[in-house]
Amino acid sequence: MVRFDTFSTRAIALSGTKFVFKAPPMRLNGLLVKTINHSTLKSLSLIAVFGALLGSCGSPSANSPTSPTGASPESPAAGKDFTVGMVLVGPKQDGGWNQAQFEGIQTALKTIPGTKLEYVDKVNVADRPNVKGSQVADDLISKGAKFVIFNSDDFKDDALATAKKHPDVTVIHASGDYAWKEGKNFKNQPNLGNIMGRMEYGKMIAGCAAALGTETGKIGYLGPLINDETRRYSSSAYLGAKYCWETYRKKKAENLNFKVTWIGFWFNIPGKTLDPTKVADDYYNGGYDVVMSGIDTPEAAVQGKKAAEAGKKVKFVHYDLASGCNLAPDICLGVPYYNWSFPYANSIKKAIAGNYTSEFTWLAPDWKDINNPETSMVGFNPGTALGDNKKFLDEFIKGLGDGSINPFKGPLNFQDGTPFLKAGETATDQQIWYLPQLLAGMEGSSK
Repeated sequence: MVRFDTFSTRAIALSGTKFVFKAPPMRLNGLLVKTINHSTLKSLSLIAVFGALLGSCGSPSANSPTSPTGASPESPAAGKDFTVGMVLVGPKQDGGWNQAQFEGIQTALKTIPGTKLEYVDKVNVADRPNVKGSQVADDLISKGAKFVIFNSDDFKDDALATAKKHPDVTVIHASGDYAWKEGKNFKNQPNLGNIMGRMEYGKMIAGCAAALGTETGKIGYLGPLINDETRRYSSSAYLGAKYCWETYRKKKAENLNFKVTWIGFWFNIPGKTLDPTKVADDYYNGGYDVVMSGIDTPEAAVQGKKAAEAGKKVKFVHYDLASGCNLAPDICLGVPYYNWSFPYANSIKKAIAGNYTSEFTWLAPDWKDINNPETSMVGFNPGTALGDNKKFLDEFIKGLGDGSINPFKGPLNFQDGTPFLKAGETATDQQIWYLPQLLAGMEGSSK
């Protein structure tokens, strides 16, 4: 187990190129199931399409599923189909979390010939109010899926139920902790695994970029719902901002205003959540000159661009997708992102070989090069708006990597004033993963 005072260099890769193959969708029990057969596409000449990111953030076309290509002949699956299923909580082209996941599985399958991908996106209470993730998985398994990925924290119980119901199917939950033997919620389910990146590092880097970019000292954080994951991510962003505000900007911590507004879900559900467009506008119109995104969709960037065009001196930090700065490059301070393909490919190969066993995978950046697409699960692409301050961000990243900088080191208090870490105490994995409150100095709800 890697602690925050020691660093893992295990990581993954993500391709930035998408290949689009037009094929008719299939309907199964009323669900739109997109099928991608890698074997049938190997010999086709595909056209590379990388659309403008803003255009990709709308609802996906049912007639244009994206296909992996260029498989390696060394795969153990060569010569037969191995079906991988994916259940996505949001649109596969949302400009954030779901798009990164979808492109990650595409890239993974490019390395494994004989694989076939079936997926259903927008599995949430708004788009499919009477459909559970486990039901979608049942449909995918009925189509032959032997490996199923659930891509949201919201699917933790669906993943467990599916693993119990289908013991011959490998089930992966992206996030979650049911496979973590040292965690609070361990379930002894041999065919269930968790895969997650140590985005706490990415968020600390993002917070540093925000602190380097603000002129008002007012940073707004656009948060999703409140749980362990989102508390530790927003708190990590604050710790990174506080460190760089004090160290590089030479400002006092009490002059940093870091506010979190939770919308209530990973993306906007009209009538159910706060509208992230309005929340972002309220930040930009209220003197917050930097808005950080913690949600799946790009409202912080889109509204920031509008505010900048109206003459406001604002900047933003995107989240999840490596190409996120493309939304508004002139005002982008950077984007922390995940690479999903490497751990997905490793787990799929184990399943094909028949030797997958439950594992909790929580991967750190590759500190030798956090943006190496073949080795780093967590990366950070700096934005143009950093300007000359990029040198300070580079110094911060170097310190995180060699251990000379550790913002998760005491003394630190929780938001209510109770102690979190004593002076000189370093947070354990468990203390970070199960962070019960926001930290002192942050504005926003903890529960």
